[in-house]
Amino acid sequence: MISPNSQAILAEYRAQLPLFQKAETEVTALLRKTFSEAGLLVAALESRVKTEESLRGKLELKGDKYHSLADITDILGLRVITFYIDDVDKVASAVERLFEVDWENSVDKRKLHEIDSFGYLSLHYICRLKDFPYRFEVQMRTVLQHAWANMNHDTGYKSGVEIPKRYIRSLSRCAGILEMVDDEFSKIRSELTDYRRRVRALVASGNLDEVPLDGDSFRSYLELGPFNNLNRRIAAVNQAEIQQASLMPFLQVFKGLNCKTLGDVARLLRENAEGAYQIACYQIGLTDLDIISATLGPQDLCIAFILKSGGGKAGVRYLFDLLNGPSESNEALAEILVEQAADLPFMNQ
Repeated sequence: MISPNSQAILAEYRAQLPLFQKAETEVTALLRKTFSEAGLLVAALESRVKTEESLRGKLELKGDKYHSLADITDILGLRVITFYIDDVDKVASAVERLFEVDWENSVDKRKLHEIDSFGYLSLHYICRLKDFPYRFEVQMRTVLQHAWANMNHDTGYKSGVEIPKRYIRSLSRCAGILEMVDDEFSKIRSELTDYRRRVRALVASGNLDEVPLDGDSFRSYLELGPFNNLNRRIAAVNQAEIQQASLMPFLQVFKGLNCKTLGDVARLLRENAEGAYQIACYQIGLTDLDIISATLGPQDLCIAFILKSGGGKAGVRYLFDLLNGPSESNEALAEILVEQAADLPFMNQ
């Protein structure tokens, strides 16, 4: 049995349940909107209003602790799970701006451990929402911290006397490993961000030989429009319109052509642009084509390079397989292009 005071708390809970459910919807929407506007990607945003059964169980265990429903701060609870440990603090900053934080009852469990101890890590804020008379809880932690919390809960580990010490030690070791991995993930992200900044600076300065060819560097290179002049020159043959298309698939093509740096790509462009133009003229010069894809210039550029390098039909087919996926039709198309290009001026220079 529970006390009359606990019965009164349950009665108040039942009366106020719609208000808690409305607050859950409002708080969740506010957080999602704030994260979206800040460009903050979180792994999950969970929310729940405590059930009457759960509340009754809490009152049976700790009923003497509460005088009214307002004393219970987790009737409405939310949990924000981030991918990176430094994003926990970003989420916390957003929560602080949106809601009034009850600092006296909020807990940063990350700061509770001694230097040589490991365990549950999470940031818990007790918050107030304008026009909502009850406090609510927001828990913030990483995916790995969440995994540890669930594992810890499933083992029933609550204190050092409930399970044998050897299992406690194993759990502590797991916690330490997860904490280290969390730190490493954030470190890697930070270093990658610095790398991308350096790459953009080198590309902008024109020091392309110093920039390894990879996804980030090639994307930055494409922002300079390196193939625009070639495409405009080709389009002028028929006064055609250029239809924009992603050129990122050419990253694997240029790697396949043994380009190691952006400088290698730039040289390939510089040395084979005329050949690409001649191939394109042969392809569209006697047609009424009035729209060309932005991929035409880079594609013919690679064809010109392959043919000049002696790659022949096999090399051209390899190109089409990379761009369009393996297909028997690529063999026939490669054969036609090799025959067409054989008598073009660039092949006899």
